[in-house]
Amino acid sequence: MSFSLHRGSVPLLVSMPHTGTEIPPELQGDYAERALGLEDTDWHLQRLYDFLPAMGASLITPRYSRYVIDLNRPPDDAPMYPGASNTELCPTHFFNGDALYREGRAPSPAERLRRLEAYWQPYHTALAHELARLKAQHGFALLWDAHSIRSQIPWLFEGRLPDLNIGTASGAAADAAITDAAAAACAGVPGVSSVVNGRFKGGYITRQYGRPADHVHAVQLEKCQSLYMQEASPFAYDEALGKKIQPVLKNMVADSLAAARKLYDR
Repeated sequence: MSFSLHRGSVPLLVSMPHTGTEIPPELQGDYAERALGLEDTDWHLQRLYDFLPAMGASLITPRYSRYVIDLNRPPDDAPMYPGASNTELCPTHFFNGDALYREGRAPSPAERLRRLEAYWQPYHTALAHELARLKAQHGFALLWDAHSIRSQIPWLFEGRLPDLNIGTASGAAADAAITDAAAAACAGVPGVSSVVNGRFKGGYITRQYGRPADHVHAVQLEKCQSLYMQEASPFAYDEALGKKIQPVLKNMVADSLAAARKLYDR
């Protein structure tokens, strides 16, 4: 199985598309040796979001690394942020722009199609079905797309990112009340900065599945890894930092769900 899905009891699905940490053995020889360290992984998110089971949330996570295929990119590989540096459906560069593959070993069009069918499609089919189940049961669904990233990556963005980056496709993916609830839950937290629809407005998952008119809302949260872990190898989780930011994340998710419930009076 290329993904894991836990079905919950409330109208909330959390997707963590970049937490996979496997590269199939038959592909490993194609990558630069450094790639096997998986430095661009969204590390430790399930640990950081360990409050989800008690909330009754559904959770979907992949088995394989984003270096194999990026589940948060469109199947036609159209750039998410035109005019900026972008990673691809089957990435060929590290986040600093260096080549991800050995010379001449990047995936062919046929191999990219194979990965799309073998890894990307099953994840998205399961995600769509779970959203449909939650909507059928509750009348609406909230999709929370959880991510993390190093706070400074010059190839992708200038300067340092705000700590918490809320994205709703510039408002198209979620009702404003939900966005406002997420933003209010982290506003004014000492030492933690936040922004709504800044550099990261939401990737393919947020833009594809967030359909407020159809009672499905989507929010992406891109958080700086400096909030809870070492940003350099060995990418260790920092328990003390994690305990500080976890209540903020929990409030953001819970308050967003409460705002969604209020929209439908449930």
